[in-house]
Amino acid sequence: MGALRTPREKWVEAGLRALAAGGVDAVRVEALAKALGVTKGGFYGYFADRGELLTEMLDTWERESVDDVIARVERESDDPMDRVRLAGRLTFSGDRLLPIDLAVRDWARRDHQVAERLRRVDNRRMGLLRDAISAFCADPEEVEARSLLAFCMAIGSHFLAADHPAHTRDQVKARAAALLLSPDR
Repeated sequence: MGALRTPREKWVEAGLRALAAGGVDAVRVEALAKALGVTKGGFYGYFADRGELLTEMLDTWERESVDDVIARVERESDDPMDRVRLAGRLTFSGDRLLPIDLAVRDWARRDHQVAERLRRVDNRRMGLLRDAISAFCADPEEVEARSLLAFCMAIGSHFLAADHPAHTRDQVKARAAALLLSPDR
C-alpha cells in the first residue's frame, strides 16, 4: 500500500495562511512543507513550481471572496442593501478572507498580473455596491461616488490608525455606512 499524499488543497490552504501572515515572500515551498509536517517532494507531485501554487492560491481567493460571497448573498436576501452589508461582513470582517485580501492588495503593488486580478475582483465588488445604491439613487454620479466611498471605507478602515473621540471605531463605521447607504441622504 502506497503512502498517503498531502492533498493539493492543503498546500493551497497552507499557502494562503502564509500569504496572510507574512505576504507573498512567506509563501515558500520549504516553509509550507514544514508547516504541513511533510517533505517538499509531495509539492512537486501537484505543482510544477511555486508560480503554479501562487496562481492556484489567487484562484481560490477570488472564488471564495467573490463568487462564493455573491452566491451566498443572493441566496440569503433579495434586499440590495442587506446583500451589500452581508458581503462586507463576509469579506472584510472575518479572520479568513480579510487577511488574505489585504495581503493580495500589498502583493498587487509589486506584481502587474496580481494587480489585474485584484482589479477584476474589485470591479465585481463595486458592481454589487452600484446595484444596491442604484436601487434608491437615480443619479449615476452619486451612485458611483457613494460606491467608491463605501468601498474605500471597507478597505481603508483597516489601515487608519486615527482615534474617534467619544466613539468607537465600530460606531463611526456604522454611522458612515448609514450615511453612504441610506436612501434619504
